[in-house]
Amino acid sequence: MTYAIIKVAGKQYRVREGERLLVDRLAADDGATFTPAVLLIGGDGTPVLEPSDVKVTAKVLGAVKGPKIRIGKYKKRTGYRRHTGFRASLTQIEIESIGGTKKREAPKAEERTADETPERVKGMPTGYEDMTVAEIKEATSDWNAPMLSAALEYEQAYGKRKGAIGAIESAIALKEDES
Repeated sequence: MTYAIIKVAGKQYRVREGERLLVDRLAADDGATFTPAVLLIGGDGTPVLEPSDVKVTAKVLGAVKGPKIRIGKYKKRTGYRRHTGFRASLTQIEIESIGGTKKREAPKAEERTADETPERVKGMPTGYEDMTVAEIKEATSDWNAPMLSAALEYEQAYGKRKGAIGAIESAIALKEDES
């Protein structure tokens, strides 16, 4: 599931895993987890209204105060002036999981089974298999042309991460422009 619409304290929120949001004050202690009512699940094909088998788990991070709101009333030529203010009591929550399972990280190279382990392409940078797309984007500027082509070959054969392929292709184009 990519997103869910939940109901907390009479209001509806569109949430994703790992997202933090401010809701009206809840009567729960800091660090407590709770399951809000799920109204809709979407992201994988057609949305499902009121799914009975999907649970969203949220964790209370703490109580916070909202911004100060100043309210002033004034009537001209009568001397009538009134000032009041308001500051909402809120609770910050974090969405831990949608669908009952927490986010699963990709297995590290040593955790992969024999049939999952891809063959190492010659000339590929060390530790490439465990790099994230962001780390690949940062590291490509330091790689030479054979390392880039080996990483691209590996990514097209085994990884198939669009972001990594794009970063490697743009780095190859920059190397060709420099020469």
